[in-house]
Amino acid sequence: MVSLDYLLRFIQEDAPFGDVTSEAVIPEDVKAKAVIIAKADGVIAGVEEAKVLFEHFGVAVEVKKRDGKEVRKGDVILELEGNARSLLLVERTALNVMGRMSGIATEVRRLTEKVRAVNPNVRVAGTRKTLLKPLDKRALLIGGSEPHRFSLSDAILIKDNHLALVPLEEAIRRAKAFSVYKVIEVEVESLDDAVKAAKAGADVVMLDNMTPGEIAETLEALKREGLRDRVKIEVSGGITPKNIEEYAKLDIDVISLGYLTHSVKNFDVSLEVIGRA
Repeated sequence: MVSLDYLLRFIQEDAPFGDVTSEAVIPEDVKAKAVIIAKADGVIAGVEEAKVLFEHFGVAVEVKKRDGKEVRKGDVILELEGNARSLLLVERTALNVMGRMSGIATEVRRLTEKVRAVNPNVRVAGTRKTLLKPLDKRALLIGGSEPHRFSLSDAILIKDNHLALVPLEEAIRRAKAFSVYKVIEVEVESLDDAVKAAKAGADVVMLDNMTPGEIAETLEALKREGLRDRVKIEVSGGITPKNIEEYAKLDIDVISLGYLTHSVKNFDVSLEVIGRA
């Protein structure tokens, strides 16, 4: 679960000097009951984060739908009871967190199921194309995908801008000398470079912005060289929900999509006060 300290930053941003509306119109001692409901069908996520936030401000929470569960429009996700001002203070932040995380989890689940129906051996992964990493990476996991690297410190990923400065084989040699524990992945855009990377000892070869036909040719070349089983093959770039199944048909290991986090559609959830407690 995402840490409370991280989540409280959103509250501080949303109410740096308190919630002036609630403080102006709602007496301090009023208690209320409320529910958070799904306004669409999908996979719910961010429930634990919302629960921790509400409870931090003294609101009692009863979870009706846990993270990762499929929900239908109208389903009650959380039941809430506590100080009305506290409940309304947390409302928008909790809904924003749940909406974003559920949007990611819903799309991840949909694409993962499409891919597995074609090739159960292929995994779907996100990327680092996000500024809300703790939330987005957890949402990816809840939805059923791989989160990929959390940060630049996690694994070695040699990309085109590195290779513009250091030759491919030399970059891999330096990476292997740097650490025996870090996974070494190399991003390539051609058959020749994929073979070079595998021969040089890369653990993962990312085939970037290549068509399914080009990837198939590259895989055949790796097999001819006896290299295919020595590396994991990740494909990325130009992959969309419309064409993902074409890539999934290939003998690959991972499909990664920045789309899962940088183009997420928010999932609609709503908090409704149902009366005084």
